[in-house]
Amino acid sequence: MTAPKTAADPVLVEIVAGTLAAIEMEVETAIGRTSRSPMIRDAHDFRAGIHDRQLRKLTGRSYSALVQPVVRDYPIDAMNVGDVFFHNDVYLSEGGIGHLPDLCVTVPVFADVDGRPQVVAFVQAFGHHDDIGGAVPGSMPSAATSMFEEGLMVPPIKLWDRGVPNESALKIMTRNSRMPDSLAADLDAECSACLSGARRLGELFDRYGVEAVEACFDAILSNSTEVYRKEILSQIPDGTYVWEDYAEHDGVDEPMLHRQRITLTMDSTAEVPLVIDFTGTGPQAKGPINHCGDYSDGNFLKKWLAPVLRNLAATPERMAQLDVNEGVVPLIEMRFPEKGTLLTPVFPAPTNARTFVILRLLGVLAGVLAKATGGRMPADQETIRYTGVYGTDADGESYLMREVLGGGSGGRYYADGEDTIHVVPDSRNLPTEFTEGRFPLRIEALGLALDSGGPGRYRGGCGYEKHIRVLRDAHFMSIADRSILACWGVKGGKAGRPFQITVDPGGPDEHEVDALADAEPLTAGTVVRVRTTGGGGWGDPLERPVEEVLQDIAWLKVSVEGARRDYGVVVDDEGDADLTATDELRASMRAERTGDEPFFDRGPGYATLSGGAAFNEFDVL
Repeated sequence: MTAPKTAADPVLVEIVAGTLAAIEMEVETAIGRTSRSPMIRDAHDFRAGIHDRQLRKLTGRSYSALVQPVVRDYPIDAMNVGDVFFHNDVYLSEGGIGHLPDLCVTVPVFADVDGRPQVVAFVQAFGHHDDIGGAVPGSMPSAATSMFEEGLMVPPIKLWDRGVPNESALKIMTRNSRMPDSLAADLDAECSACLSGARRLGELFDRYGVEAVEACFDAILSNSTEVYRKEILSQIPDGTYVWEDYAEHDGVDEPMLHRQRITLTMDSTAEVPLVIDFTGTGPQAKGPINHCGDYSDGNFLKKWLAPVLRNLAATPERMAQLDVNEGVVPLIEMRFPEKGTLLTPVFPAPTNARTFVILRLLGVLAGVLAKATGGRMPADQETIRYTGVYGTDADGESYLMREVLGGGSGGRYYADGEDTIHVVPDSRNLPTEFTEGRFPLRIEALGLALDSGGPGRYRGGCGYEKHIRVLRDAHFMSIADRSILACWGVKGGKAGRPFQITVDPGGPDEHEVDALADAEPLTAGTVVRVRTTGGGGWGDPLERPVEEVLQDIAWLKVSVEGARRDYGVVVDDEGDADLTATDELRASMRAERTGDEPFFDRGPGYATLSGGAAFNEFDVL
């Protein structure tokens, strides 16, 4: 479909853009206030998005799923006011859904066109829900070898028909969930919020007319296209650049390097200037780390990866102003390898831990851009991980406490990385008060993981350190990466500290738990310590000013031992820097360098999986 080509009034463009952002925020606020599960209400692991009738994403506050699979199965002309569509099928989502716990709700927006209501836009929400069935609580079995082990698959269906819920479909979904009440409540919250958002958006069309509003949609997206072309892509020198990074395990095979490679070609004279080629990406994994990226010409991945490009903005302030909407799509061409790779899996390959791939791709794109721009990109960021405890409470009721703990982001060419950030926008760890009030658990410590940030002129951000004591027998679960491979440092910066889980730290039964674990048994009274990843460092750590290292020590981000080992800063018994000893130590540390260090530092874990090599051919400029 083609929108009417009417010149957009610049004032109305601003009104429409502001209204879209407000509606998107209202939908998310309504879901957050009326949902029931901790992952949605408290951890805020959900997103809303607004799309036009050409299926283009209009809002840029956060990423969202796609409308393409709904329209593929339910033609727009057959939709009715009050309809709500639902899906979570990974392979039938056109790449918009990554794993089965992500449930997606889509509501068409109607306006009067030639005397009858017609679809003019869509409001959509999708989020990570507590449980949709499958082999383990939480629907993320770490050793799954098939989608059929991961839970209930629902292709696009009509969940509400003209305002009437499909009770049969709801019964099937809730029957397959270990937490049917919270699932039903979350779905009700999402449907109601999207219906409300659709009414609000319909009012915008009623007020200004369909043709005028759609002209504003075109203007909003065209402006994004030109901004990214002129301000962002112009910072990438023409040429071809290659880099790769890895997931470390898939839950089935022994740890190995699961390769994700990007060959980036920039041609500023071409109509589509940026080509991202994934040829060379490793084969489809047996375990659940695959991601279906090659659908709809990579439409979802284009918008997923585009936020990395914003780091090329002239200033950090300008970077924060840039949205990622459908306007970036015409600027990027994606080329995928043949079927049967990590990014082109064949059904029913499992996908529940696909974050190991799609989040790593953010880092691969940042790495290849760092090569292209001489390091004007952040070092590696934290990767998402799910940790949690499940069991039965004092009343004999089953519970699942699961959260998405963040980690440190990478140092940048102008500043340190941020501590304990979350890749999912606005998401957060569960509040201690909520956790202790709802579950038989006690949070005994929550703070920054000391020395976790990668050393650098600009230090990587620190990860979490969290101590959880179980008050009843329970099981611990973890879906995490970066426990062997660390977040890499760039341009002389060093890698951050990897992810780590320790049961009974300092006690007689102290032992490490694998980062992919479904059911680690815990007896009542046991403490579990979770340390999340630190971001990579940027630039030579021996160039970090002494006063900044002392400040890191005072803020409990760097230890006295770490200051000496990583930064060459000697601290006396009074807590002051011994400047003479520091100068001598730094001089000796510089003298020990061979001069052929790579542009990227992957940390010691890479050698463990690479057969002893500290870096690969692509790590050298």
